[in-house]
Amino acid sequence: MKTSAVILAGGFSKRFGRDKGLVELAGRPLILHVFDTISGVVDETVVVVRSKGQIDPIECLLQSKANIVVDESRTQSPLIGASTGFGDVKGKYSLLLPCDTPFVSSRIASLLLDLCINKSAVIPRWPNGYIEPLQAVYHTESALAATKTALKEKKLDLQSMIAHLKSVRYVPTLVLERFDSELLTFFNINTLEDLRKAEYRFKVDAKMS
Repeated sequence: MKTSAVILAGGFSKRFGRDKGLVELAGRPLILHVFDTISGVVDETVVVVRSKGQIDPIECLLQSKANIVVDESRTQSPLIGASTGFGDVKGKYSLLLPCDTPFVSSRIASLLLDLCINKSAVIPRWPNGYIEPLQAVYHTESALAATKTALKEKKLDLQSMIAHLKSVRYVPTLVLERFDSELLTFFNINTLEDLRKAEYRFKVDAKMS
């Protein structure tokens, strides 16, 4: 069974003033942290970017080990990026990820892929009911159809896509803590302060190793 990863790298961060995926953390761009972790888990990786100008720098980083596709829609949203990625991958199941989660867990990704067999999606869910649709696994064909339906309804959020899936399994984050005790896999870089926190964490981990 072939599996895929769709990494969304189309967002432009005003706070960083450039593509977030190219922001460096511990001497490496954020997207490389994600790609290097996930490439050993899936059979193929597709990176969705917002413009042709992003292709060359990302392709140079990934050394042609991933297929880079351009989301040419004028409206930027994770749902549109997901639809573009699902339409390009060849895997039966697809792991959807943002490019700014440098601590993404390969063990959790593998678990979600295993749990997605015969399901439309497997999505982490926090005790308060909040879900993590951007670190989840989807049955590619079903998710592609659901994204198209949501977009026809002029919806741009991932929850609208999920509402059109027939069989969704939610995995409590309490279960995932067995594989990532601090659940750093969900930590994403939105601000310079987040970046500083991540840098500090890398330094602490380096001293302990």
